[in-house]
Amino acid sequence: MTTIDLAALQADFLRYVQINTRSDEAHPTRIPTTPGQTELAKLLVSQLEAMGLSDVQLNPANSFVTATLPANTDGRPSIGFIAHLDTADYNATNTRPQLHENYDGAPINFANGLSLNTTDFPALAQYLGQTLITTDGTTLLGADDKAGIAGAIAAVRALLADPSILHGTIKLAFGPDEEIGVGADRFDAATFATDFAYTLDNGDLGQIEYETFNAAQAVVTIRGTSVHPGEAKNLMVNAITLAEKLDAALPQFERPEETDGKQGFYLQLSLTGTIQEATATYIIRDFDTANFAARKASFAQAVAGLNAPFAEPRVTFTMADQYYNMATIIDRDRTPLTLAEAAIRHVGLTPKYVPFRGGTDGSKITFQGIPTPNLFNGGINFHGPFECVSTEAMGKLAETLVAIAELAGTEAGGTTD
Repeated sequence: MTTIDLAALQADFLRYVQINTRSDEAHPTRIPTTPGQTELAKLLVSQLEAMGLSDVQLNPANSFVTATLPANTDGRPSIGFIAHLDTADYNATNTRPQLHENYDGAPINFANGLSLNTTDFPALAQYLGQTLITTDGTTLLGADDKAGIAGAIAAVRALLADPSILHGTIKLAFGPDEEIGVGADRFDAATFATDFAYTLDNGDLGQIEYETFNAAQAVVTIRGTSVHPGEAKNLMVNAITLAEKLDAALPQFERPEETDGKQGFYLQLSLTGTIQEATATYIIRDFDTANFAARKASFAQAVAGLNAPFAEPRVTFTMADQYYNMATIIDRDRTPLTLAEAAIRHVGLTPKYVPFRGGTDGSKITFQGIPTPNLFNGGINFHGPFECVSTEAMGKLAETLVAIAELAGTEAGGTTD
């Protein structure tokens, strides 16, 4: 089995997470939305150039860092490994990663009173005996998705170190603003042009995700009529009340807190307003394409029902699709899935398929022409102060990516040289 340089992988990861790359939803048209992402991108460009990769660049149009490891044999598919630069909407200033070598399972008590322990977080037990990396309790860590970046670079480092491992063209892409859902909209799939790719953006070892929601967002504007409450009868139209009626008109048990697995939902993300005017934002999700269309139609019907008593519509909305279930594309040719399964088994893990109750950059990239399922990166408890990962778990990701590169083109990958 390929030897991964865990010391180099760990050093890379520790360096990456100390750069604040939190994205900014308030400025979705800025590329990238925060300067820290550019700082990390430039660091990666320098590192990839020093490693000797080809075509290393930071694209100013989309802030993606891309690089190529050329094929060392013919007839094998080209494969992309993709991870994101940004971190989620949680404090990422002055991240101080903490190393817990030979983790023994004892509670990790932070100075601010928080405790990371196996009682509250049973998944911690998977890291027993390993080098666990945590925060200091005041920030997130950034394993989502800097563990993916570190794992991909460690895999390429291993392939460079052992030219006896035959592989096709391997391309890397590290992009911005995944957490706010806009980075992959600008991905240059035509230039990247791999046969398929993998995002490296979930936790559990061995996990493969290729079923995602179909997603839409609706922004609702409600026009009320404000009069003195003492004279309100048959005159006042309370926009807030209409907003409440809209929410009540949607199925009450089809909300995130009532659903799991492949069940879809409606979610009111925000509601602001006065008697005179209110605005609400909803997201609509479903795995099934027909059900997704039906949900959007039901939402429109609920709005129409609220408007029925009025001479002119009081409730209007705009709705836009956000992304789609990439399974509808990947199921046409499951090569990237069977290859990932074989690679995961090759490194001693068990493949696990989990429907992802969200979307990934791969959701959009798949519909841009490159089938892109999602793989694990080894971390847990993303988006908060309990986020953590182990050096060895990131090493398993790197081993898996090397195995994918090595097995592609063999019987496991579905083609031959």
